[in-house]
Amino acid sequence: MDIPLEIKASSVTLPVLKLTTTDMALIAAQLEDKLLQAPDFFRHAPVVIELPGMTDDDSEVDFPALIRMLRSGELVPVGIRGGSPAQQLAARSANLAVLADGLRNDSTPERPSPAAESGRGKSPAGSKKQAEAKLATLIEQPVRSGQRIYAQDSDLIVLAQVSSGAEIMADGNIHVYGSLKGRAMAGVRGNTESRIFCTDMKAELVAIGGHYKIRENMDDLIHGKSVQIYLRNNSLFVKEI
Repeated sequence: MDIPLEIKASSVTLPVLKLTTTDMALIAAQLEDKLLQAPDFFRHAPVVIELPGMTDDDSEVDFPALIRMLRSGELVPVGIRGGSPAQQLAARSANLAVLADGLRNDSTPERPSPAAESGRGKSPAGSKKQAEAKLATLIEQPVRSGQRIYAQDSDLIVLAQVSSGAEIMADGNIHVYGSLKGRAMAGVRGNTESRIFCTDMKAELVAIGGHYKIRENMDDLIHGKSVQIYLRNNSLFVKEI
């Protein structure tokens, strides 16, 4: 008899909506602006609501109103990260998950792992070699429309075309040695030093550390050119190389 279901641990990258205010009117205005810039990118996307800097702030967040706002924009709110205990309780009452990162108390020191304990007093050479041993994720076949590839904790190298409607993501840098026609997102866990390199720039969307540009906002002069994309002062630059 087949097992009716299985529950497995999995690593999934989700867009993060960072709130720096609890003013629903301001949030609604900026959200509408963001959605208008790239409606297809955000449509039906699950999102995590992040409350940075609000750990000790008991400001009330109107989660039911926020959820309605996100769903009206065809986003799917799944949980929160960060926030004060009162805000986390309010989020649970609104049927939002509280992610593990948001539950950790930063005032409680983390217990070192056994590996860290065993490495005390040793030369850093071993850890350096271990870091250097982390290879990039290599894709040799074309990435077809509808495919999604994520390189966790590494760079991503694609030796073929990334088709329109395809999506490639990496925690580190992205290198595409072919036409980049789909979407490319580097530094998806917030690494703003990540870069995107491609030999034929025709992307629908590029993003680094959550900052993005869509095709309509890119200079026509870089279309079809070899470029690098990087972030400086919260602005995304696309430069020919």
